[in-house]
Amino acid sequence: MIGPQRIICLTEETVETLYLLGAEERIVGVTGYAVRPARVRREKPRVGAFTSADVPKILALEPDLVLTFSDLQADIAADLIRAGVAVHGFNQRDVAGIFEMIRTLGALVGHIAQADALIAELESNVARVRATAEGRIRPRVYFEEWDDPPIAGIAWVSEVIKIAGGVDVFADRARAQGAKGRILDGRDVIAARPDLILASWCGKKVRAEKIAARPSWNQIPAVAQGRIIEVKSPLVLAPGPAALSDGLAAIAAAIAETANAMEPVA
Repeated sequence: MIGPQRIICLTEETVETLYLLGAEERIVGVTGYAVRPARVRREKPRVGAFTSADVPKILALEPDLVLTFSDLQADIAADLIRAGVAVHGFNQRDVAGIFEMIRTLGALVGHIAQADALIAELESNVARVRATAEGRIRPRVYFEEWDDPPIAGIAWVSEVIKIAGGVDVFADRARAQGAKGRILDGRDVIAARPDLILASWCGKKVRAEKIAARPSWNQIPAVAQGRIIEVKSPLVLAPGPAALSDGLAAIAAAIAETANAMEPVA
């Protein structure tokens, strides 16, 4: 087989991608957040969370490649490199970057044709959803990635909202390098007057009633109309295939429902 044979994935999107490429037998350890496909939780040992990892456990698994994501895992990567482990750090932040991650990972494991096929499938899905939304009312959408403090959605989420037929009311903040650049004051959301609130609190269940009870948020159309919808974090907060398949579908369904409710009565 071409490429590394003992891979550890410290974020979930590379786990899902390797399974979809048919290279899952090479995975010897995964992040504790990996849930796609469901069988990964019984098949692969968990070696860390997101900003923490069990380095001795990783070393004991004798990986020949560890896959990381973003500057938030830079210290983990440095520890592994000092221990003599090969590390590839991905940093995709938008839809184009997701496709490039899949392409690169396919090349690393010698599954180039499978990667091209997966990309084509996801591109077709994106095009289909975009076409379905054409000509429809475009609801204003606030995506909440975290609740305290409120944090707006990152770039790939903002793009998915647009593909699905919505208008991200904080699209201008989506490309901030870190989460600090997407922190909001509650008054920012009130002023933006979103028609729909989508929430995906990483690692915990969304409490719609808590969102609705925030001071003066009853002025927001989305709150007044009861349009606060949770999108499960594994579907959208990992920049990988899930965001462009099931995540896109969940967001498109919520936006379509809102748009239909906003249609004027003939």
